[in-house]
Amino acid sequence: MMVGPQYDLVGNPLGAVRTTFEKAAAAAAVESGGRDPVAAFRSKDWGASEVFRSFLFDQGGIDRVPVLDASNLGLIKPNTLVRFRGMVQDMLGNEFYAGAFKDGSTWRTNKFTDFSPFTMPHPCDSHLWERHLFHCVPVPGQNSWTLESSPGPDLRQMSNCLSPEQREKRKRDGDDDAMDVSENGHGESSSCSKKPKEDDVQISSGPAVMPASEGVPEMNGNDHHIPGSSFSCLVKIYDMPDSQVKLNDVAEFIGVYTFDPELAAPNDNSDDIMFDLIEDVTAQLPPSKVPRLHCLVWRKLSSQDFIAKQSVELLPSLLKGIRQSLISHLTQLLGNDGLAAQCLLLHLLSRLRTRVDVVTVGRLSLNFTGFNRESASIFGNHLNTLIQRLVPYSQAIPLSIEYLNTATLQPRKDNKTGRLVTGVLQQPQGTHLTFDETVLQSGSLTSKGVENSVLLKNLMESLMVEYDFEYYKMEMATDVQMLTLSEGKSNILPSDLVVPFRPSTVPAVTASPEELESWRWYLATVRSLPQSNEPEILQTIQDEMVSAMREDRSLGCSELSRWLTMAQITASSFGEKSISMEHWQMVKELERLRKQRMQ
Repeated sequence: MMVGPQYDLVGNPLGAVRTTFEKAAAAAAVESGGRDPVAAFRSKDWGASEVFRSFLFDQGGIDRVPVLDASNLGLIKPNTLVRFRGMVQDMLGNEFYAGAFKDGSTWRTNKFTDFSPFTMPHPCDSHLWERHLFHCVPVPGQNSWTLESSPGPDLRQMSNCLSPEQREKRKRDGDDDAMDVSENGHGESSSCSKKPKEDDVQISSGPAVMPASEGVPEMNGNDHHIPGSSFSCLVKIYDMPDSQVKLNDVAEFIGVYTFDPELAAPNDNSDDIMFDLIEDVTAQLPPSKVPRLHCLVWRKLSSQDFIAKQSVELLPSLLKGIRQSLISHLTQLLGNDGLAAQCLLLHLLSRLRTRVDVVTVGRLSLNFTGFNRESASIFGNHLNTLIQRLVPYSQAIPLSIEYLNTATLQPRKDNKTGRLVTGVLQQPQGTHLTFDETVLQSGSLTSKGVENSVLLKNLMESLMVEYDFEYYKMEMATDVQMLTLSEGKSNILPSDLVVPFRPSTVPAVTASPEELESWRWYLATVRSLPQSNEPEILQTIQDEMVSAMREDRSLGCSELSRWLTMAQITASSFGEKSISMEHWQMVKELERLRKQRMQ
């Protein structure tokens, strides 16, 4: 289905939505002989999403779509197309709305809007449809380099380039740059083109100003330990089967942006049936303060989506070269400690592969011992800076008594507001957490401190986070990488791999932008490689493990499982899908050197 060139899919997406709907409804009326032609459109796209998908991905239109964030909220015009990249912080269930209604002899749609742009006659033939509600926030710990992968157009330039048909200059309070955009292609009146009220939103080309957050519950429970701004977005997704979007997923949502204070406190006597269907839970997120995004297209994001697209053949020689350059950099960064560098690389390449009951396969948490406050301020800071420049999401956490006693680690449900209040441990998949235990001094843990210690230990041992729903608690799976810097072996965070840190020099090393880009690509690519092993090799490794257990009765199943995980990651680090005996020998040598240091 094609949309005429007079429709701007970025500046006027709703015009295209209605045009495709009217054409589809007219065609369906002919086929059905006039019997309720739009009934088949419930939970189904009639061609609108396909128009946008083609424009965005086949015609390169995605580069013309502005990216919504806290800095430009006041610059983007309502009822235009935007992109929002964020994490699903809360799932708010489903919302009913009047999706289609008959206006005389014409069927019209309210899809992708918060309200009806037309006067809905009472009574009238109408259809109640459903949409999914998600409260989304900027990804916790998202590192700045990831924002460069999808910058979007220059908003000021874009505002000046909007055609006269798609904007109406608002001259109020002397602001000649404030604009409205008609949201349909036929000139019908809408909330954006009608006479503004005193509390209407000013859309200015000046600096963006976040609206006051009064009356909006803080999603971090006012805990200063939880990073991030108060900016968030209520995303409404249509025609989606349940369970496709999950809590803590990171995704890019592309759709119609609305930001309208008139919906903040709807009049109880309002004639608009759309107001009657607004869910109570969204009253905690008024549209005058929390923007809405009516999603036309969405896609989940992985680490590779933040990497510059490269059509590179995965040759083992290429991966081996990048691996060597990264190992060399890590070794210099860690004061020429080659063993620590090798173990750090395996840690950075680890990820949860599968769960078998309570056993997690593929994880490799790391504990560097031998750190004190002075060395942590030097090597630890260098290490944190490098990790921030290599992985999409990371956080450094000072694990002091004060932190354990006061920080809100556990996400909890506030049943009064129906909202999920986030905690430090509500993280997206693939986040890297660095814990600095060198700031831990003697002191007493409060009951909250003990609870936080238990939460961290459980996260380290099983990659599970307990969520508090007030009347019950539920464990939810996660996949985060955890690095601990401590003086002795950590008791709070029992890591899979404990390595005494032995630097011999002070780091003085820098990396070029080209090197950083290649290392990011390497880490994201290697972590996504599939793994499979030859039965003969596994049998040989198993025989050696049995022999090792006979010689050392202290060896347990967890340690043998870690050896196998390290061998698997070592194979992947060279671009190989299966373990070879050479990889196994490398791991055995690492273990020999590590145990030598432990004595």
